[in-house]
Amino acid sequence: MRISAGSVPEAPRPGMFSNARVHGDHFFLSGMHAAGPDGPVGGDDPYLQAKETFRRIRVLTEACGAAIDDILVLQVFLTDIDEKSAVSRARAEVFSGDFPCSTLVQVAGLADPGVKVEIEAQGIRGSASGD
Repeated sequence: MRISAGSVPEAPRPGMFSNARVHGDHFFLSGMHAAGPDGPVGGDDPYLQAKETFRRIRVLTEACGAAIDDILVLQVFLTDIDEKSAVSRARAEVFSGDFPCSTLVQVAGLADPGVKVEIEAQGIRGSASGD
């Protein structure tokens, strides 16, 4: 089932991709980033971009009927690997308990100019309760 949330922008053209999908108790989030109509939310600051990206992830995760700590896997894409501490700081403000498994890679660029970080997430509803 496709999931959307009002405060998270949808794909620029309908039918391109879904921001979130749920299958059984599993949920999957497309790569989220801080792009906005006037440039990235947070401007050029990778920490502020990461905060906005995690806000969008939280909103979509909750729209899927899950809690943020139900996320089990993150894939983080950065345009500058030297900015990984900014993303790590934002991530530490979001998760508690056992952090998700995570992959972090540097990429040459992302879909929107000025976007420095994109994060994809997946998890299982109810997994934070210790199952």
